[in-house]
Amino acid sequence: MTTLVHSAQTREGKGVGSSALRPDGTLKVTGEFAYSSDLWIDGMVWATTVRSPHAAARIRSIDTSKAVALDGVRAVLTHEDVPGAKTYGMKVADQPVLAMDEVRYQGEAVALVAADHPETARRAAELVVVEYEPIEPVTDSELALDPRTRVIHEDSNLVRHVKIRHGDMAQARALAEVVVTGDYEVGMQDPAFLGPESGLAVPDSDGGVELYVSSQWLHKDLEQIAPCLGLPVDKVRLTMAGVGGAFGGREDLSVHVHACMLALRLGKPVKMMYNRHESFFGHVHRHPAKMHYEHGATRDGKLVYVKARLVFDGGAYTSTSPVVIANASYFVAGAYEVAHAEIDGLAVFSNNPPCGAMRGFGAVQSAYACESNMDKLARALDMDPMELRLKNAMTVGTILPTGQPVDGPAPVRELLEALRTRPLPAAATTTDPRTLPGGVGNTTRGEGIRRGVGYAIGVKAIGYSGGVDDISTARVTLSITGGEPVVSIHTAAAECGQGITTVQSQIATTELGVSRVVVLPADTQIGDAGSASASRMTWMSSGAVQGACRLVAQEILRRAEKATGRIASGLALRDNAVVDIGTGAVVAPLAEVVGADTLERVHEYHHRPTEGIDPERGQGNAHIAFAFCAHRAVVDVDVELGLVRVVELAVAQDVGKAMNPMAVEGQIEGGSAQGLGLALMEEVVVDERGQVRNPSFTDYLIPTILDVPPMPISLFEFPHPDSPYGLNGVGEPPTLSSTPAIMNALRDATGLALARVPVRPGDIALETASV
Repeated sequence: MTTLVHSAQTREGKGVGSSALRPDGTLKVTGEFAYSSDLWIDGMVWATTVRSPHAAARIRSIDTSKAVALDGVRAVLTHEDVPGAKTYGMKVADQPVLAMDEVRYQGEAVALVAADHPETARRAAELVVVEYEPIEPVTDSELALDPRTRVIHEDSNLVRHVKIRHGDMAQARALAEVVVTGDYEVGMQDPAFLGPESGLAVPDSDGGVELYVSSQWLHKDLEQIAPCLGLPVDKVRLTMAGVGGAFGGREDLSVHVHACMLALRLGKPVKMMYNRHESFFGHVHRHPAKMHYEHGATRDGKLVYVKARLVFDGGAYTSTSPVVIANASYFVAGAYEVAHAEIDGLAVFSNNPPCGAMRGFGAVQSAYACESNMDKLARALDMDPMELRLKNAMTVGTILPTGQPVDGPAPVRELLEALRTRPLPAAATTTDPRTLPGGVGNTTRGEGIRRGVGYAIGVKAIGYSGGVDDISTARVTLSITGGEPVVSIHTAAAECGQGITTVQSQIATTELGVSRVVVLPADTQIGDAGSASASRMTWMSSGAVQGACRLVAQEILRRAEKATGRIASGLALRDNAVVDIGTGAVVAPLAEVVGADTLERVHEYHHRPTEGIDPERGQGNAHIAFAFCAHRAVVDVDVELGLVRVVELAVAQDVGKAMNPMAVEGQIEGGSAQGLGLALMEEVVVDERGQVRNPSFTDYLIPTILDVPPMPISLFEFPHPDSPYGLNGVGEPPTLSSTPAIMNALRDATGLALARVPVRPGDIALETASV
């Protein structure tokens, strides 16, 4: 085990473990990077979408005549013009390409318009006349489960019910001496990526189409797009365009089918790009959740059982709700050892905007409720919250509520101890408004400020679970160009800002000893790399690239052995040469060994097999690995105005192996900032009519540089035995524990229950006034 503090400042080089610079970093900072919204080709036309103003309505008619008659309009399409399958979906093909006889949420796509100029397209969209018959929307997730409520989706409003039964609850209740219950809510969070949805579709001369688009999973996109276009998959080619953030919001389709439909209809390139308002309706959000928790413990603080009921609002269509609610249910008990569990996770349909994948993927919601209820239990026991966590910390061999033993690193104690021993920030010694809750806009000067400290830890599975055979494919090519060896890497791995392009290059440098590495654009001409989600991409694509590199290395060493008479096992690749392992002396330059040949190898990487949980008791070895992250939040609260300032958000996380320490720290900081946003400000507000009230960055608030506090980071490296280089997933775990740590700190400062996030100033000021 290795502990690294601010490791990015201490490691240099280009191979695995170094803070190698990202090739896109400078371009993004200077504004020169080409995002998908920057795509341009001569002769292209512009497209836009006609969207429903209603959350629930029957479509009586669609009149496109006025739009078609507008000068400059090239096409107006409705569901009748969809050339293939009328529906698509990540898990279930239930979402219409264009609405047919009804709309199920505000913003649902009803028609498409293509024109010579984007403003013409927008004007034409306003001329499309849709006759709606509004119906009463179903917007409350609990009411959606009532059998008397109107059925939204085929024969049921229930997406999935996950049942987990572990141990003997009757025995557990008899053993529990202290029982605490709590009801917790999480609002709808938006991914809030800065790059809006966009893409460019270019028709091929053979009747196919090429789509350049920002995405998290090109092959899953292809799997959904081709049937809707009525084309075989070999007639549809996808190439990754520059991605301006994702966080789960680009797993589902947006412009994909629409742009391709228009390009095929017109025989011309078609560009689609959402504005910010449309983007709020064009992607999925984090599931709002209502959660009831019950913890039972002995008087000395040993957890006996956990019981929970989770209700997640999936919105109008399935998306990834079945696996989001499963993931939330898996980790109801958090990073603790609990012998008995009764868990019911329900995802429901409603007429709210569709919800699906977002960073943390269900575990964010259950971690918030679990960690909040653990602090509540500590108060009931009159025990220090940290001591309660340490007493019940998960370890290697802990049996999860799903019956699976934890067989990899489980450094829960180490992470918590790292935070407990870290010095607290000094108390404020100034009335400078920039250091007070509310900042320069505050109208008081600290008369009612209280400080609070809160802890939380989260656990989540890495990669796909439940029996999915996850794969990633890489092609590695070594050739000599200008007398120097050059490695080319081709995968479909989505670079969403997490740094997978850089990591691939680092692996090639480590495995082949070559300094010049080219990572080719990701597209569907190479095998599937899976999604840039579930904190799996670095693990899976590193395995694929490492495997392909080692196949190339084997061939090089075989040739070197034949040419020099030395045993291949005594040779290594380093600094563009074959060297002697013992002495480091150069045996032969790589250029000499490879010669005029091109060495190319393909490797398909699979992680170890998993299994699905059984439907009755939820038991099964569903996961390949687990990742852990802990936070300590220090907050100052103005209890008179309800304003909050996060003074410090300290982090301790196990990363297995810091492949690129600087990138790892960036991921941890970003995930922690999103957790801060969920705690204090971020929510898509949907009213009882299913109308989104704040679809803009004016009203949907995200943390700015003034809101993000210092984040001292302790990185731990507990190598995972099953992964390439011992690495573990990094991107999602910080979102698990940051939100509850902040909320526990707020409760510590105010003494209030604060059961819902994001917390509003009125939740603090009004409740404090009544206490």
